[in-house]
Amino acid sequence: MNELVSIERIAAKSGTSATDGTVVWTLAKSIWLLVNCLLGLLGVLFFPQLDAFLVFLVLTAVTICAGHSVGMHRLLIHRSFETYRPIEYLLVWLGVLVGMAGPIGMIKTHDMRDWHQRQSVCPPHPSHNAGFLKDAWWQLCCEFKLVSPPDFVLEERVKNDQFYVFVERTWMFQQIPVAAILFAIGGWAWVLWGCSLRISVSLIGHWMVGYFAHNRGQQGWVVKGLPVQGYNLPSLGIITFGENWHSNHHAFPHSAKLGIETGQTDPGFFFITVLQRIGLVWGVRTPNSEPEREGLVRI
Repeated sequence: MNELVSIERIAAKSGTSATDGTVVWTLAKSIWLLVNCLLGLLGVLFFPQLDAFLVFLVLTAVTICAGHSVGMHRLLIHRSFETYRPIEYLLVWLGVLVGMAGPIGMIKTHDMRDWHQRQSVCPPHPSHNAGFLKDAWWQLCCEFKLVSPPDFVLEERVKNDQFYVFVERTWMFQQIPVAAILFAIGGWAWVLWGCSLRISVSLIGHWMVGYFAHNRGQQGWVVKGLPVQGYNLPSLGIITFGENWHSNHHAFPHSAKLGIETGQTDPGFFFITVLQRIGLVWGVRTPNSEPEREGLVRI
């Protein structure tokens, strides 16, 4: 497979319905979030240390920027650039440490949401259109299960990759080696700040960005005919590492560069550029790398 061709993993079949489904409470997701929130809160209350706070900041930045934004989203899901397999594994593993899901689970969740948003009618769950509090509950503690879902066809290079299969099965346990290192250096303070608080803040922050990026903000582009549009959140460029430019992303989903206009800060793309300059990344796609998508209108 050509790495630089957009991948379509969702295949509708006879009887597939994008709207006939139910939001189902997920016990595992709820426990995972609750435990990390409580432990993170304990860290803040009982270990208010500057060194632990700095560990939290550094690990959050590394896992969200290099891991989730660059490794998981722009590389594994959208294949917006190429790199060596060991570098890919490292970036995706850092993305797993964010604590959302394993690599295959992340691909499926992302692609199913995008598939829903490309249909003529998109239900409230994948469109983030249920209201702030209900959407928080749905996204953080529930799943949307269709009665007749489309087929999810994962590409062979991921499906048969032993690293991805192993990490998918053990994604929650991938925090253990990180926690062990933090405990050896800084004790429980570093573990609670560097793992539990980081995970809980990352999960809630990811949901909040997704909610607002589909409901309000600045629009540079609209894709006519689609029920869900993306919005840019201009003030959040640095802390989201470029993931706030969601109107741009809807317009050019293949692009590794999300902040495409002057003044649109995109630390994730800056990181990709650094890797490119030292020869670890190549084939970086930008908005002009593919033909304009159908219905795209500049505002």
